[in-house]
Amino acid sequence: MSSEIDSATLLSRASQLIDLARKAGADAADAVVVRSRAQSVSVRLGKVEGTESSESDDFSLRVFIGNRVANVSANPGFDLQALAERAVAMAKVSPEDPFACLADEADLAKTYPDLELFDPTEVSSVQLRDAALAMEEAALAVPGVSNSSGSGASAGMGGMVLVTSHGFAGHYKGSRFSRSVSVIAGEGTGMERDYDFDSRLYFSELDAAEDIGRRAGERAVNRINPRQVPTGKDLTVVFDPRIARGFVGHIAGAINGASVARKTSFLRDKMGQPVLKTGLSITDDPLIVRGPASRPFDGEGVSGKRLVMIEDGVLKHWFLSTSTAREIGGLRTNGRGSRGGTAVSPSSTNLALEPGDISPEELIRNVGNGFYVTELIGQGVNMITGEYSRGATGFWIENGELTFPVSEVTIASNLKDMFMRVTPANDIDRNFGVAAPTLAIEGMTLAGR
Repeated sequence: MSSEIDSATLLSRASQLIDLARKAGADAADAVVVRSRAQSVSVRLGKVEGTESSESDDFSLRVFIGNRVANVSANPGFDLQALAERAVAMAKVSPEDPFACLADEADLAKTYPDLELFDPTEVSSVQLRDAALAMEEAALAVPGVSNSSGSGASAGMGGMVLVTSHGFAGHYKGSRFSRSVSVIAGEGTGMERDYDFDSRLYFSELDAAEDIGRRAGERAVNRINPRQVPTGKDLTVVFDPRIARGFVGHIAGAINGASVARKTSFLRDKMGQPVLKTGLSITDDPLIVRGPASRPFDGEGVSGKRLVMIEDGVLKHWFLSTSTAREIGGLRTNGRGSRGGTAVSPSSTNLALEPGDISPEELIRNVGNGFYVTELIGQGVNMITGEYSRGATGFWIENGELTFPVSEVTIASNLKDMFMRVTPANDIDRNFGVAAPTLAIEGMTLAGR
């Protein structure tokens, strides 16, 4: 995303596409340009394994004829008129969809804020290589680390241009810089792997490569010589913040309007009812300045606002796009329409399970005996019933302290019960699109030896 001139050019082409679609017979239309530029370098054992660079501007056109809709996509250089005519021809023979539509004109953003999502810092492939090498070197220097699974660094920028036939035209751009490394500790059959990473919108805010590498090495070494533990019920399981973010992701999936409309969410009948432990809240805010998942407007041109999705344990909102709100009935979009190419579906933005008042160390002390999870294996989550069963590794908690590493166990419960039995610590990191502190969940079953 090199310049405002480029954005203006893309806006002009998108507007032309809309005009041509209307002339070809479309009742309504919107055009989207998804822009991306990225470069990355990967290394292993001190040698560069790969260098990649990519660049694209992908155009998508969506047209409506009555209740019929069609979507087409193209790369730069396409014939505008041919694409518009093809989309209209497809719409004429498409089945009717009573819910597909543009956002209501009254919901469109009239203005939208600059959320400072773009860092213009130019990062060279040499800088990426040096960061990847520094991470790996720092990780391999940790006593007990025996090998590397690889290290990498990347820099990218992307954004969206959106024009609709009923008056919206906007664009924004964002940047992303990332570093990650994975290493192996131990020897032979006793080898253990772990990793660490960081990802930020602004290059200067990235964790130092050496710190990321050291943490990855320490995490891998701490997993050496794991034990199994006996099967038990009514156990308190503590989720490391990495794992806690996935847990909050399950909540987001359960309150997604698309799942509710399809009746594939176990919370589909719970609006206005308690679904989370009393005192806990989940927020979603697309307008955080420099937020990792912020956006000034959604995939339909609607500005969202901060919502308390679950307040004091009570479900208050679904994530909604316009068509999903219509399908559920009697609702309006809340600016959560996300553009995946031509399709629009609801999604979260900066989602957070708000933290509690105690430190993670105090949370673990209060557990007494339990299991601290650092990695989950498998996909054993049924979003229709809430049944939850995952392979897990981590550390045993004994007398309120982390003791020995544990592997080859399974933790199980039902998400409906887990939501009601969760206690958060105060260590939330909001540098992720889904943010959560350390979480303790009571009453789970652990299947061990």
